Amino acid sequence: MDLADIVFHLAAAVGVKRIVDYPVQTIETNVGGTELVLQLAAKKQRRLIVVSTSEVYGKSNKLPFAETDDLVLGSSYNSRWAYACSKAIDEFLALAYLRERKLPVTIVRLFNTVGPRQTGRYGMVVPTFVRQALLDEPITVFGSGQQSRCFGHVDDVIDGFLAIAADESTVGEIFNLGNVEEISIADLARRVITITGSASVIRHVPYSEAYGPGFEDMVRRVPDISKAERWLNYRPKHSLEDILGDVTAFVRSQLGKRQALFVTPEKS
Repeated sequence: MDLADIVFHLAAAVGVKRIVDYPVQTIETNVGGTELVLQLAAKKQRRLIVVSTSEVYGKSNKLPFAETDDLVLGSSYNSRWAYACSKAIDEFLALAYLRERKLPVTIVRLFNTVGPRQTGRYGMVVPTFVRQALLDEPITVFGSGQQSRCFGHVDDVIDGFLAIAADESTVGEIFNLGNVEEISIADLARRVITITGSASVIRHVPYSEAYGPGFEDMVRRVPDISKAERWLNYRPKHSLEDILGDVTAFVRSQLGKRQALFVTPEKS
């Protein structure tokens, strides 16, 4: 018996450190995994939402990034771009399945999705900063900190997913989902310190120390979400303050649970 009417494909190798250290695993996981999902979805002709990333815009200086913009990737000598390239291949392959095998597929490009229960395990900056701040540890900012990002709340992104799934006219389309509130990473660190009431200081770590020589970063990453606004009535409801508040509450609760494990009961 078929149980799924629609498939959301979010699985991928993620995290800059992992991508730089394990480029073979990154490429094989992302391209091979997506190929398998596409094959199975095509076999059953099931609606498929392929989740991609803002990383595919690469080093483009045309801001904000729109879905029809050119993708500008760095040199293949630099393994940093393996993730972006693998996700771009996923997109090309998905649309090829639509054209050749009539698979009803839609692509979503996410811009730094954040929310409770996200960890810093794979280098996600907000939970990493919040955890460091709550422990009064130095907040590690890579590079100058002037690189900027836009952070979207996971609840808003889910609303976008559901709107796409409910509208069959989105088949064959690509949508940016995220928020347009831009902040530099250095300012983000300062904002986290303020919100948490932390005694942390900011420590700048050179990219070469964090990721090895020759690392390149995206200077700015700002989405054009006008297509999602028009097509899906997509309106982010959560501000950056909301996001930081939710993540801080979650990380604080997790740290409290961990600390409770080390409390020795008093002897009666």
